[in-house]
Amino acid sequence: MRLRDYFPDGAIAIENAVKDWQQAIDFSMEALLKQHYITHEYIDAIKASTLNHGPYYILAPGVAMPHARPENGALKTGLSLVLLNHSVLFPACDEPVKLLIGLSAANSDAHIGAIQALSELLCEEENINRLLTANSETQLRNIIAEA
Repeated sequence: MRLRDYFPDGAIAIENAVKDWQQAIDFSMEALLKQHYITHEYIDAIKASTLNHGPYYILAPGVAMPHARPENGALKTGLSLVLLNHSVLFPACDEPVKLLIGLSAANSDAHIGAIQALSELLCEEENINRLLTANSETQLRNIIAEA
């Protein structure tokens, strides 16, 4: 599967601003929830884990991949991408996050292909910069489609 195939309809978005990291998590998971890739409990598990263990899912400066364990409410494997026009801080982390890549993994092996495809995109600093500075959802979709 290509990277773009892991993104359901409406899963790539730009948000102007969020009030806090919890709302950022909500926005990053919204399309996955609407498309029945996850349950509300999955989102709650991400937030609880963040409070208990910190934002372990920050991948690179400005980039986070919020996720929880499959048994916490992941129904299908998929990704979402939300670019924030204004960065947000997560607990116990002084690195602001601007790009959230939501991950839902239906089981411990199902997400390997998605992670491999995403890794290929994110291993190039130029691609990260393009994602972080995109001006439209179309631009974001095109960057994902190129991967």
